[in-house]
Amino acid sequence: MRRARRVGTGRAVGRRGFGAVSRRDFLRIGGVSLAGAALLGTAACGGGGGGPQTADDGSIVVVFSAAPDDSGSLTSLIEQFNEDRAGEIQIDYRQQPTDTGAYFDQLRTQFQAGGGDIALIGGDVIWPAQFAANGWISDLSDLFTEDMRSGFIEGPIESNTYDGSVFGVPWFTDAGVLHYRQDLLDDAGISEPPATWTELKEMASQIQEEAGTEWGYVFQGGNYEGGTVNGLEFINSFGGAVLNEDDVTQVTIDSPESVAGLEMARSMVDDEVSQQAVSTYTEEESEAAFLNGNAVFCRNWPYMYGLVGDPEASQIETEQVGVSALPAAEDGESVSGLGGWNFYVNAAVPQETQDAAWEFIQFMTDPEQQKFRALEGGFLPTLTDLYDDPEILDEVPVIALGGEALQRTVPRPVSPVYSDMSLQMAEQFNAVLNGNASPEEAITTLQENLQGIADQAPE
Repeated sequence: MRRARRVGTGRAVGRRGFGAVSRRDFLRIGGVSLAGAALLGTAACGGGGGGPQTADDGSIVVVFSAAPDDSGSLTSLIEQFNEDRAGEIQIDYRQQPTDTGAYFDQLRTQFQAGGGDIALIGGDVIWPAQFAANGWISDLSDLFTEDMRSGFIEGPIESNTYDGSVFGVPWFTDAGVLHYRQDLLDDAGISEPPATWTELKEMASQIQEEAGTEWGYVFQGGNYEGGTVNGLEFINSFGGAVLNEDDVTQVTIDSPESVAGLEMARSMVDDEVSQQAVSTYTEEESEAAFLNGNAVFCRNWPYMYGLVGDPEASQIETEQVGVSALPAAEDGESVSGLGGWNFYVNAAVPQETQDAAWEFIQFMTDPEQQKFRALEGGFLPTLTDLYDDPEILDEVPVIALGGEALQRTVPRPVSPVYSDMSLQMAEQFNAVLNGNASPEEAITTLQENLQGIADQAPE
């Protein structure tokens, strides 16, 4: 299967069928074609009087927007649901751009124009606060009860929480993980992957010297959303935070912990564990350096493990690679940037349509359907119990290899003005890696600029 790079970093997801699993088809991420994609559903007519749209058979039509999914797992489940609920509910799948920025802009335009006909949204984990603050999506707290939430991974739940309420339901998730050359660690007499950033640097330097490997560590340091995620992972692992946990209008990034996180990021370049070019890297460049055998360690999303051993993508074999949680500070904890997608309900559509959308959300997030998507498309579940499912662990081994990281995700700052904040963070994090700003200067600049943005957020 192949899915678009990268959930939560500005591009959307799609996968090819899992069937007889080949290395090439396992958890791949890449460009997704819209060619041949079918829109489901029959012609609908207005319900009249502000009522729901209905199909010819009287079904309530729920227009569901999501990025393309070339695994076929999504369309298969929609067809199953429509068949089971014939005459009651019909899901009309409307494919959106693979670029999540373009997708977001389309939705925002629809909302600003009055809401539009899209009732159910499959969207990025960074959207809830921005939509909720404007009243565009429904508060699902009463439907998605605390008892129901307890079965989900904590990070995705946090991503849906804004101002004390829950505005979405986790669909599938993702997390930054550390890929490493198991064979090179073995040859160097190193028995375990690094638990701390300092250990990573020491191991990388040793192997670079002994084995002549060009890169010790590659990651996404470019000036884009992925660079924001990587920078925040450094900061969060040292205990820094962008916003006050109890008051998200207060920026708290100006702290010794945040400075220490960016100092560690810059030290990767200064100590020649990473090359200066890492400041231009996205997922693709990081992937190429590691899969070509030129790096000891690589921070990337779990999809990259599926490319290992693929002769068209990789010069290294599966047995040469391990996956673990990202390192931590000496006294900190390993944290991974949260990726993934959630379900949101358009607050402007009739209540009957919202109720029908909720029925579909329950169906799609049920353990059976999440397991199906994991097996057929490699989508990482949001239900904690599925991480102990033997069949999933066997068929989707990256879940077992990176399970700790998937359980220790941290969402990006939950704010209705996150998009503007992210642009500032990406720029300053990149300036540190480029040597154009010291960590102290970058953090000071961000404190002022982010607070200015936060002050403009809708109340």
